[in-house]
This record gives sequence, structure tokens and C-alpha cells, in this order.
Amino acid sequence: MLDNELTPHLVVDATQANVTVPSQFVNDGQIVLNIAPSAIAAFNMDLQHVSFSARFGGKPFQVYVPMAAVVAIYARENGAGTVFEPEAAYEQVEELESQPEDVSVKEDTPKKPTLTIVK
Repeated sequence: MLDNELTPHLVVDATQANVTVPSQFVNDGQIVLNIAPSAIAAFNMDLQHVSFSARFGGKPFQVYVPMAAVVAIYARENGAGTVFEPEAAYEQVEELESQPEDVSVKEDTPKKPTLTIVK
């Protein structure tokens, strides 16, 4: 996108766990972020997340978006881009996180130590 002088925008599901975005700009559970180099600083992206600092309403804000929360990326000028389907791996993690832990505690009394003669 940048090679074609287009402005990349990231659509984020702000309801996902660990998403850090300015809540006053969230609409219908989503936020659209301008991720052009001129709009952000300290951009970091890996297989787990996207993070950067940006200004929202003139105030600096550190943005953190897990990859599971990325809905789409598109160019502002022409709307061309990609929509991402939720991945099964992320859904399984969410399912596991939502299940209560079943922890059983065994209350056995400790046995007294014994000595045996070895010949």
C-alpha cells in the first residue's frame, strides 16, 4: 500500500481481550486505525500483535492490538484490502479462557518416612 502511496487503515475488534485502544473512538465494537508511518511512531508488528504510539484528539496513546483482534486492512483512498476470518486457533484459546478451571485438591496425609535395611 505504501509503495502505491495509499494510506493503510487497520480495522480492529475492540471487544477482544488485551486490546488497548482509545475507547472514546470505538464504534459498534470496532475502531479504524490509520497506520501510515506519518500518523504513528514506534511501530512494531510480529506474529502475536501490532503496537505503536499515535495521537488521538491531540493526546498521545500507546496502541496494542493482538493479531486475533485484527478484522481487516484496507487503503483509505480506494477501499482495496483484505478482511481476515477468525482463525480456529484463536477461537480455541478464547474457548479455553472462558471455561472455568476445575481444580481438585487432594488432601492426603503425608506418610511417615520409613527406613529399610538393604544388604
